[in-house]
Amino acid sequence: MVTPPAAFSSVMAPPTPRRGPRTGPRGRSFTAEMREAVVTAIAGLELRRDLLIEHLHALQDRYGYLREGHLLALAALLRLAPVEVFEVATFYAHFNVVDDAAPEPEPVTVRVCESLPCAMAGAARLMQALRDAPIADVRLVAAPCMGACHHAPACAVGHHLVEAATPDRIARAVAGQAPEMPAPPTLSDYRARGGYRVLAAVLAGDLPREVMLARIQKAGLRGLGGAGFPAARKWALVRANPGPRHVVVNADEGEPGTFKDRYCLESEPHRVLEGMLLAAHAVQADACWIYLRDEYPHLRHALEREIAALARAGLAEVPIHLRRGAGAYICGEETALLESLEGRRGYPRHKPPFPGEAGLFGQPTLIHNVETLWFLPQILGTPEGPAEYAAQGRRGRTGLRFFSVSGRVRDPGEKLAPAGVTVRELIEEFSGGMAPGHRFMAYLPGGASGGILPERLGDLPLDFGTLDAQGCFVGSGAVVVLSDQDDLAEAARNLLRFFRDESCGQCTPCRVGTAKAAHMLDAPVWDRALLKDLAQGMADGSICGLGQAAMNPVLTLLRHFPEDLLS
Repeated sequence: MVTPPAAFSSVMAPPTPRRGPRTGPRGRSFTAEMREAVVTAIAGLELRRDLLIEHLHALQDRYGYLREGHLLALAALLRLAPVEVFEVATFYAHFNVVDDAAPEPEPVTVRVCESLPCAMAGAARLMQALRDAPIADVRLVAAPCMGACHHAPACAVGHHLVEAATPDRIARAVAGQAPEMPAPPTLSDYRARGGYRVLAAVLAGDLPREVMLARIQKAGLRGLGGAGFPAARKWALVRANPGPRHVVVNADEGEPGTFKDRYCLESEPHRVLEGMLLAAHAVQADACWIYLRDEYPHLRHALEREIAALARAGLAEVPIHLRRGAGAYICGEETALLESLEGRRGYPRHKPPFPGEAGLFGQPTLIHNVETLWFLPQILGTPEGPAEYAAQGRRGRTGLRFFSVSGRVRDPGEKLAPAGVTVRELIEEFSGGMAPGHRFMAYLPGGASGGILPERLGDLPLDFGTLDAQGCFVGSGAVVVLSDQDDLAEAARNLLRFFRDESCGQCTPCRVGTAKAAHMLDAPVWDRALLKDLAQGMADGSICGLGQAAMNPVLTLLRHFPEDLLS
């Protein structure tokens, strides 16, 4: 063996360590007290990855915020990397993550809605008044739509919704005198009116699955969350896949101007639950999941109570799981909703699951909107039900729809109207006409992403496909009426700020495009050519409908309104 030269040996020798071996865990750590605080808060919840958002809610409900040490302890309990917990906690707007060294945050958070209907009702003045005369121990936050567009301006004091908000009403709510929310009807109320009669017939074998599918197809029922996919085709596709299967109820409406899900669940929650169980039976699902937006805590408590009553009555043949969102508009998109249900950030998937493909936990999943389920007992109840439902449309359209009407009308609110109704009919026949002193000038036929149309096009039927030629769509039926006293350019700015803030940030065309568009609209003169180029790039490159449709309000304004109204 050849001995290396001394110089060579010195080069190859291991370096002398600068410090001793690490005695504790790498990175940040948590204390035993923090771990115990987390264990106390999440008592009763299983330690499962898909329950992460529920764990975060439980922590924040108990302590009012999320300390970083709590998140680290939770990650350890769930056997997750801390980054997985932190990225979820910081993704959703309703979670307040606080550094361990930071002082105790204010005990009450007041969120003031700044979406278009509330902005039209004076949300900016309300926010300024609260800043000028701050309420002690309150954290003031601007927030997106809260589903109270018909009682604007709206705000949330903690988890209490304050409608037609004023500084005095907000101060009273902070002091513990929040307005009472309506109590939805109970199981006994619904059964007294004949509720669950159709489900009983189905479970008894008197209404076979093939007959159910045929009736839905004859009625022409479509998904009423915005896309309008035929419900019968969804059922058939899900049934064609091997089980286990799931039914998911999308109750995460967040489109500015939309509050129909809230109306359905407040006025007759068991009609929605019966529709859900009918759909579950039709596709032979093994479980049902309800994803409810966090802005509706009164409905969450009511649903928890009524789902338990259903189980006691033996009416639910499958388990029903209720999950709450955490303040993310993007989770109304089906694939983002599934990601959230599985305990992750609400990132839309590159390939949206076609109905029947792997969805929740990798299994075939049927996703229905609350409104779609509302109509199922009516359609399936009798052999004549499908024809009766279909015949109620106008101008050759099929069935009924809920329209959330807000803005400059005398009687805003949820309107059950024929598919194919016009906005002029909605205003005059269903909403008491225009508000005093206002002249009808423009309208949003389908919420923030549905575009803006002028009064001269107020006689177009509102239904799927009827507005395509105008660059608009009816979407979820959120109709916002604007008058001669409204600034159309400012309305577009408001909508683009909403999309900028609600973009999940996953894809560059949407993340950068919405921010760029909002900046460009602040210019005194709009660069029309560049706005159109930007809109095309966003439509072509965005993963989901948010980025693809975000520029619709701008494009339709440029198309249908004279330039002097937009400066």
